[in-house]
Amino acid sequence: MGVVDEIKGRLDIVDFIAGYVPSLTKAGKTCKGLCPFHAEKTPSFIVFPETQTWHCFGACGAGGDIFSFIMRQEGYQFSEALRFLADKAGVLLAERSADDAEADKRRQKLLEIVSLAASFFHSRLLQSPQAEFARNYVARRGLGAETVQTFQLGYAPNRWDGLKTHLLQKGYAEADLAAAGVLIAREDKSSGYDRFRDRFIVPIRNERGQTIGFGARALRDEQTPKYLNSPQNALFDKSAALFGLDIAKNAIRESGQAVIVEGYMDALQAYEQGYKNVVAEMGTALTDPQLKLLKRYAGRFVLALDADSAGSAATLRGINTARQALTEGVKAVPTAQGGFRYEGRLDADLRIVSLPPGRDPDDFLRESPEAWAALVEQALPLVDYYIQTVTASLNLEVAKDKAKAVATLMPVLREIPNSVEQEHYLQQLARLVTIDERVLRAELERAAQKTARPADRYSARPAETKPQSAAKTTGGLEEYCLAMLLGRPGTLNSVNKKLVAQNIDVLNTEDFADVQNGALFLAVKHWAVTPNATTDPPLQTTDPHLEGRLAGVLALWHNRPAPLEYVERELPKLVLRMRRNRLEKQIRELNQMQRDSLQTNDRDGALQCRRLISEAKDNLNILDKAHDALSITGRRRMEETFRG
Repeated sequence: MGVVDEIKGRLDIVDFIAGYVPSLTKAGKTCKGLCPFHAEKTPSFIVFPETQTWHCFGACGAGGDIFSFIMRQEGYQFSEALRFLADKAGVLLAERSADDAEADKRRQKLLEIVSLAASFFHSRLLQSPQAEFARNYVARRGLGAETVQTFQLGYAPNRWDGLKTHLLQKGYAEADLAAAGVLIAREDKSSGYDRFRDRFIVPIRNERGQTIGFGARALRDEQTPKYLNSPQNALFDKSAALFGLDIAKNAIRESGQAVIVEGYMDALQAYEQGYKNVVAEMGTALTDPQLKLLKRYAGRFVLALDADSAGSAATLRGINTARQALTEGVKAVPTAQGGFRYEGRLDADLRIVSLPPGRDPDDFLRESPEAWAALVEQALPLVDYYIQTVTASLNLEVAKDKAKAVATLMPVLREIPNSVEQEHYLQQLARLVTIDERVLRAELERAAQKTARPADRYSARPAETKPQSAAKTTGGLEEYCLAMLLGRPGTLNSVNKKLVAQNIDVLNTEDFADVQNGALFLAVKHWAVTPNATTDPPLQTTDPHLEGRLAGVLALWHNRPAPLEYVERELPKLVLRMRRNRLEKQIRELNQMQRDSLQTNDRDGALQCRRLISEAKDNLNILDKAHDALSITGRRRMEETFRG
């Protein structure tokens, strides 16, 4: 028994999920409750005790096992979910190397130090007579006791060794304090001193609520710099952290929207005024790690940065970062020339708040808290804001500035996946720069051709034996799908092209019922679409606990290698079969739920099940038609029907 199966055997999914879904109640042989992943009034979230799985038959349509639940609920990657659930189940994971164990022990010590430092600063703010000036500052900023307590806000005493003395008494060495970023070591090796002195302290925590560093604001005009953060170290990386995410993540998930502000004072004020879905980037331009972290919880981002020149520049930098980072929903796009490009697209709704001149979010929230919701609701779509900001500083009567506007905006327009929206903005840009639309459209097509990826960047390896059909192999459909992708990585592009041509979504992690296969596919996908990828398996990006599964999939391929043309022909049909299996399982579950509803005289529940069964069968028909279109006999049958 593998470690994943052992964990599943020890944890009951009903008891586990009930801790996250209070509305979960017994309903026949299943349990039903309100889905925690989208807002709803009628329960559509079902847990199946017999199979230890769950499925939402409502808007989100998500489903899986206990691993997929906690990964979706907490935004965990597979390795994080494995550690979390192993701890819950009392399962010991495989021993790590001595170096890894030492690194974990070292990290844990640093976490203890910054946690104790946060408690020290917090107690000084609440109790120290010296902190009266800091308490007055908190009051002037309009932050109440609940906000102070929730964020563990604090005060660093105006001493060179206040925190240092406190932590040394706890048994920590000066070298540990310096490594944690709370002590500054002297170059002459003499005793170090506190990094933060006479400042308002804001603990910065990761998404799990662990303190990893501090932001310190000056309390007096003569203090410089105004804002002082912990240095980058083993715990703290300002470019990868989002202030307030540990507090805001549930509100972000419930609302489906995250509001991103520039500094932690903005986020604190938003919380104080009752707006719980706000996080801060801490004064830097948005980064790739920040966006990918936030994307676990929301599909809509609203940037609300300072309304000054620096804020606008930061906004544009953030937009450029977002355009590059928010590409998890990779889309296969046919070209007008009959070719194909496999490109990332903005699959998040990114909008920009336009604050009144001279006002930052903190100011606006204190002065007009009731107007904040309307301001966020009126946020401009990314492209509108980008066009407005880029052209504001240009003289569009001058040829040079016209060319600059087109060169800057064309990459943004090209990444709009909806052709109607793209045409709308193309016409808007043409009016602004007074250039014929046909000229801009030609420029748009040239830009697209320059960035199009070749259909297959990899050379095919010769087949050693004639492949068997996927149904006859020793591995399941999912494993054989992964084996084909590992053996012929370049085919992911062409497979998705064929699926899109049939109006079917591209291959994604949700196609894999086994959470380990889904996690492995994610590593394989990232490896397969990397421009400089080799044909070596993606060992560097694979979780150590998946290495056994990866080895098995590789063995499956090496035992039954297939030529390139076979994989390109059969893999799309295999994906459709995987989806058909998933739909058939849903229909069986719905039939059981319908019988339970009829036995308990739940007429509305039975009617809802009947409707969902009908929808699932319609989707089965769509898959079957796509499968026929991809097969020779199916194409012939369709041609005969058309001729008849």
